[in-house]
Amino acid sequence: MKNLILTIALIFTSLIGFSQGGITITVTIDNVSNNEGTVGMALNTADTFMKAAPVMAKSSKIEDNKVVITFENVQPGEYAILANHDANSNGKMDFRENGMPLEAYGASNNVMNFGPPQFSDAKFNVADKDLELNIRF
Repeated sequence: MKNLILTIALIFTSLIGFSQGGITITVTIDNVSNNEGTVGMALNTADTFMKAAPVMAKSSKIEDNKVVITFENVQPGEYAILANHDANSNGKMDFRENGMPLEAYGASNNVMNFGPPQFSDAKFNVADKDLELNIRF
């Protein structure tokens, strides 16, 4: 019985240790056009980038045309971040009839293409250090 309790305690302690590990990514956008609405960000892998639910998603109010969002406990790997200014607070990115966005958006590495960003252009590596990124709209 002692061995069973000890084994369960060891497994539980190991799981807690692994779940609290990870890297912190702090993302700043300091050129938001106004303080209306919110800015949302999505942390993606190649498998989730513009296809599925992101690995993590967060949003924040805008203060002084600036937003800082922190993703915590990110495991090592290759990621990309997409961000958009939800100016009308409707929870989605709005588009014109021709498919052009009505609201500002950006991606890690400040990819500015005609058309949607590609994971290969926006990707960055998370290894063993916390990261600070700046995205521009």
